[in-house]
Amino acid sequence: MASESDEATQRTRALRVGRGSDDGGERSPSSSASVETRPEIPSIGPRFGHRVRGEPVLPRATDQVSVPADATPRHPSLYFNPELSWLDFNWRVLYQAMDERTPLLERLRFLAITENNLDEFVMKRVGGLKRVLGAGVVKPSLDGLDPAEQLDLVRAGVRTMRVCLAAAWEEDLRPRLAEELGIVVRDFDHLNDAEREHVRRVFMDRIYPILTPLAVDPGHPFPFLSNMSLSLALMLEHPERRTRHFARVKIPPSVRWIELPESNHLVPVDEVIRGFAGDLFRGMKIESASLFRVTRNADVARDEEVADDLLKMISEELRERRFARVVRLEVEPEMPNDVRAFLLRQLELDEEDLYEIPGLLEMSGFWRIAAEGPWQHRYEPWEPMIPPRLIREGETEDGPDIFTVIRAGDLMVHHPYESFTATVQRFIEEAASDPDVVAIKQTLYRTGEQSRIIAALVKAAEAGKAVAVLVEVTARFDEADNMEWASVLEEAGVNVTYGLVGLKTHAKVVLVVREEGDEIRTYCHIGTGNYNSETAQIYADIGILTAQPEIGRDAVNLFHYLTGYAPQQRYEELIVAPNYLRPAIMDRIEREIAHVEAGRQGRMIMKMNGLDDPKLIRALYAASRAGVEIDLIVRGQCRLRPGIPGFSENIRVRSIVGRFLEHDRIFWWENGGTPEVWIGSADWRRRNLDDRVEVLLPVRDRRITKRLRKTLQVALRDNQRAWELLPTGEYVLLEPGPRQRRVDYHDRMLRAVRKRRRKVDGNQ
Repeated sequence: MASESDEATQRTRALRVGRGSDDGGERSPSSSASVETRPEIPSIGPRFGHRVRGEPVLPRATDQVSVPADATPRHPSLYFNPELSWLDFNWRVLYQAMDERTPLLERLRFLAITENNLDEFVMKRVGGLKRVLGAGVVKPSLDGLDPAEQLDLVRAGVRTMRVCLAAAWEEDLRPRLAEELGIVVRDFDHLNDAEREHVRRVFMDRIYPILTPLAVDPGHPFPFLSNMSLSLALMLEHPERRTRHFARVKIPPSVRWIELPESNHLVPVDEVIRGFAGDLFRGMKIESASLFRVTRNADVARDEEVADDLLKMISEELRERRFARVVRLEVEPEMPNDVRAFLLRQLELDEEDLYEIPGLLEMSGFWRIAAEGPWQHRYEPWEPMIPPRLIREGETEDGPDIFTVIRAGDLMVHHPYESFTATVQRFIEEAASDPDVVAIKQTLYRTGEQSRIIAALVKAAEAGKAVAVLVEVTARFDEADNMEWASVLEEAGVNVTYGLVGLKTHAKVVLVVREEGDEIRTYCHIGTGNYNSETAQIYADIGILTAQPEIGRDAVNLFHYLTGYAPQQRYEELIVAPNYLRPAIMDRIEREIAHVEAGRQGRMIMKMNGLDDPKLIRALYAASRAGVEIDLIVRGQCRLRPGIPGFSENIRVRSIVGRFLEHDRIFWWENGGTPEVWIGSADWRRRNLDDRVEVLLPVRDRRITKRLRKTLQVALRDNQRAWELLPTGEYVLLEPGPRQRRVDYHDRMLRAVRKRRRKVDGNQ
């Protein structure tokens, strides 16, 4: 085992090795490259790789630190850094764009997803670290890194990832699109005369009128640069006065490509604007024209405790975020040094905040190419299944009313394998139309642009039903949309609340109250995902529709807690954060330990999006030492370090990344042979346990329990899309052994639904 001094030496070395110029992913801000030079993916040693078939294919961000022989469960070496762990998750997303098994156009889409993820990470986490440093905070995180060290590592990791993104496009996907699909992204400089004339006509007709050239001089201050905007920085010379001037032109986000006369040949609009920049500055000589992009801080401090109007506070926060400090400046390698220096001064940035990006600076245009390309180069179209219980002949022409189905027994729905619109959305729409429904209550965290659920709630309120909705206006990057929906609902007469002071409401709950004869009956939906029909097509989420009276009473109490004053509200079945979730988890972990000590099997299978809570990690270490077998399926950030003798040798961690975004949370406790299983909205992150209202539902229905067990078993058998986390922090893509079958989790889930569909069709 290494000593403390050895550990410090390794950490210091990690700041230099594998994350800077030695890693091939960072260049000096003053360096330049030929236009024809294409970037290469950095060569990564085994110690710094995500491995596939034993070979390193991508970098990793997490540090490899030895665990001292006398380490306690609180020792920094037992915890991965959360920021670097997230970067490693995004490496796994990027790998989908490099994986030959992924359809070509989907690989292009994964490039755009990776860039979008990285942009949000910089906005939130780089911005947050810079704000922490500005406040003079030097306290190290759980893994022993202080904010300055974390920021250095994060910046280097972001640079390396961005270079790999560019290389994946230039070296692989760009030529593949041309060869296999005939989709050719052309360089403006290589257009022939006829093509250039065509592009010029398009430019003058469609682009020129919407451009706004902005000069910078004593009469024109440096312009405001909107977040994530792509711009052209021009250095101009007046030919008579011999004076030099700076100007900026924003690239319009509404147009990304200009189509050439030859079918499927495209040229980036930013290159076209640069090529015809002389038309914008007639009479001036253009010395240089370089693309750049800025990223602003989204980690804006808020103080809900003193806010007298939450909506006003969020409105001010959105405005503050719009004008927040720039935390990253991305530039082309060809940008002259004096232009770089000028931009850094105007934006009040250090050289460390400048990121030199080869190739395309902005990849959002890939979404359009991926969406419009031929189907044979995308995932096979998928039509979600309607659960058989909802399509049998019954009381109505379209099948039984949904309340009859739910009364007959709990109904589990698994999106996107099963239809969201025909289940959850139908539940809310039928409740809005049913004359026997007297009240609907719902939480809304994120919803779609054209939300039929919002329309149904408005319809219910206009019909005289009591409708109460908690709209979480603090949901990151959805604040403006949620405020707009809240306004629409309020205008229709819905009772709208905006959450609890100091707590974000992340729970996914719908409560319907119905008059049935002389009694009142409640119906509920408890889920893991947002009420969003768009994301329900790509996010894997689970929900349960139930008429259990205990759940209904708990849901009534929950909404009383959310809309009124009831901080000590009690619940019979639901497990609600922040008051009750952490104690419930700790109790079950201790119960598994007790089973092992009594000679029974101790087993836990936990499927979630993230794991970073120190107390729960230490509890899992204690369970592992006691002999409890623990499988963690953690899609994203994971701070727990598995496979460490004396601490976590009985803990295995895997991450599944593929066609669908794994978003469901399933928690399985073996409980000595009498399993207990939960589904719900909460990850095992400190924010979910202490700073959010979360709801988990213990599953009592045996059929659903059996189905969830099979789901977890398939996830644990995946050897196609699953990555295993090693004690070193490396992720290894699993592959089948000599006598093992190939198991692709998403494919198996799709096949299971097809099998059920054929069975239903055969019985009709």
